[in-house]
Parts: sequence; C-alpha cells; structure tokens
Amino acid sequence: MAKEGLKAREIKRQKLVAKFAAKREALKAAGDYEALDKLPKNASPVRLHNRCKLTGRPRGYMRQFGISRVTFREMALAGKIPGVKKASW
Repeated sequence: MAKEGLKAREIKRQKLVAKFAAKREALKAAGDYEALDKLPKNASPVRLHNRCKLTGRPRGYMRQFGISRVTFREMALAGKIPGVKKASW
C-alpha cells in the first residue's frame, strides 16, 4: 500500500496538468519555449505516473482496469470483476 502522501501528490499533479493544458498547447503552437520553461515542472504531462486506484501501487498497472496486476488477480479470483475468469488450456 502506497503512502497517502504519494497518492495525494499524484492527484495534485493531475490537477496541475489539466489546469495548464490549454496554455501549454498555445505556447507550443506559438513556439514560445521561454514561456513554456516558466510553467511549473509538475504541469508537464510527462511527469504523471499511473497508479493503482485501490492500493496506489506504481508498477504493474493495467490501463484497461485502472488497477495493479496484484489487485486485479485478487479481485478476479474473488469474482469481483465481471467477465474475467481464470484461463485454462
């Protein structure tokens, strides 16, 4: 389980990216790289990192479900994810 501060920091980054997205696009289109440099570092979408919505785990993230592979496996085996069953061949 990730610390609450790490989860909060990631949410804060997402809000900052959304806030400056339009301004960033306008500055890129204009070619004004000096003004782009003055934007906050965390306003860049490159600094975002996908985290599990339930545990906050940064690695093994499954985009389709928004959770980590560990959480996915636990939930799938418990039958909490509809349409998912264990493979056998």
